[in-house]
Amino acid sequence: MTYVLFVCNHNAGRSQMAQAFFERDAPPGAEAESAGTNPGEQVWPEVVEVMREVGIDLSSRTPKKLTVEMQQRADLAVTMGCGDACPYVPTTVEDWDLPDPAGRPIGEVREVRDTIEQRVKQLIAERIVPS
Repeated sequence: MTYVLFVCNHNAGRSQMAQAFFERDAPPGAEAESAGTNPGEQVWPEVVEVMREVGIDLSSRTPKKLTVEMQQRADLAVTMGCGDACPYVPTTVEDWDLPDPAGRPIGEVREVRDTIEQRVKQLIAERIVPS
């Protein structure tokens, strides 16, 4: 099994989108989780809106705090613009330096969403071995 951990500051935007796209597109046996170093209270409304446009409902998801257990369990971690707040994960780590969609115009949030979707598809194609 492959376990991918997506991490950003608030787990209210980028990492939530990445987890959702991974869950939609990854082969059976691959799992993903997302978390934040300083989780927000809810997924950003603009993120919920743009994800609904592609048929994914994030309205019931709640941001989670990154734990040591998550870090230790990860086969691969993807950090997203968390800079110095990014955790140590004892595995392969990719950094996707993407802007935080919080409070941005909806067009910019769509651009972030589309970039994340493309990167998740590439990650699956290049790194995830079907079970």
